[in-house]
Amino acid sequence: MAQTQQYKIKELEAFNYKGVNRRGKKVDGEIKGTSIAEVKALLRQQGITPSGVKRKPKSLFGDGRKITALDIAIFTRQMATMLGAGVPLVQSIDLIANGSDNKSMRSLMQKISVKVQAGLPLSETLRDHPKYFDELYCDLVKSGESSGSLDGIFDRLATYKEKAEALKSKIKKAMFYPVAVMVIAALVTSILLIFVVPQFAEIFAGFGAELPAFTQFVLGISEVMQAYWWVVLGIAFVFGYLVKKTYASNLAFRTWVDGRIIKLPVIGNILNKAAVARYARTLSTTFAAGVPLIEALESAAGASGNEVYKNAILFIREEVSSGNQMHLAMKQTDQFPEMVISMVSIGEETGALDNMLGKVASIYEQEVDDAVDGLTALLEPMIMAVLGVVIGGLIIAMYLPIFKMGSII
Repeated sequence: MAQTQQYKIKELEAFNYKGVNRRGKKVDGEIKGTSIAEVKALLRQQGITPSGVKRKPKSLFGDGRKITALDIAIFTRQMATMLGAGVPLVQSIDLIANGSDNKSMRSLMQKISVKVQAGLPLSETLRDHPKYFDELYCDLVKSGESSGSLDGIFDRLATYKEKAEALKSKIKKAMFYPVAVMVIAALVTSILLIFVVPQFAEIFAGFGAELPAFTQFVLGISEVMQAYWWVVLGIAFVFGYLVKKTYASNLAFRTWVDGRIIKLPVIGNILNKAAVARYARTLSTTFAAGVPLIEALESAAGASGNEVYKNAILFIREEVSSGNQMHLAMKQTDQFPEMVISMVSIGEETGALDNMLGKVASIYEQEVDDAVDGLTALLEPMIMAVLGVVIGGLIIAMYLPIFKMGSII
């Protein structure tokens, strides 16, 4: 029985060196290699007699900025373009690495290039970096290697990544404005309570009369904020950290939160449409690339971005694997609009499910875009209104005693 031998590919590291060149001049610099012995051999090939070689210490803050999903999307598009133009795989990776201004991205590409040159399949090499290349990405690359259409697969992947990043950007934009309203209102209120209201409190101290209840309430909050503002800030940070940690680790809590979020007015509508668009885009891309529907549904569940929709898609997967039609399973979840179910039904009947899902994705991506623009237009005056109510309320509270005294006189 033949056994597949696994080769461990050493990754390139940076080394600092000192030495003497052919002219007897002292030189120093940086070079990359897998070991000190290899670096010394490389230096001798260049005519440099090394006097000292040591590994370059890694920066405490990392080597360059982090690799983002947008960086991976750009890499994917570049790969699609180069492979489509007939550039060999390894040369394509090297060219992208040399052209990147992100040191972390360049290092990642160099590691991938070394392993591909050693004979490992690109899909297996990418699996070594799950932080940047998920199962869906690697599976599609593997299907492209099997079918000999790696350039076409990268083109599909690039379109998928670009659409996904555009959708993510729209969702962030939609969520930014409500958060901005709350943060600005809290900041302005805190400044007024800590620095402005105490000035009025000193004036009111000499009145000798009972202050209005609203004024007393605001002064009480001001005293608490002055004495314990750091406690309030600490509680807010701890609460936010605990919610974030619990959301990431507790499935039941995550499902509960995601279920409540998609039922919010305006924001919930946008998130629902985004989830449907993401579901349709992922299914369209994977199914068109030749991935079986069951596996495509599993990938779509992982890419849903919402635990409620993830559970719904996994339910659809179970129903389809049992022999039921996909549109009927979608209807049972109560998460998908009738229009989407009808289009999927037509796609199943005509054998053009990938094209129909692509159209669904395009429709809902456009609807998300329009909804976000509408939300932006709605919330801009709302921010002014909220700030007006907060600041106006504090001003009224401070001037009520003065009005009261004026009426008595």
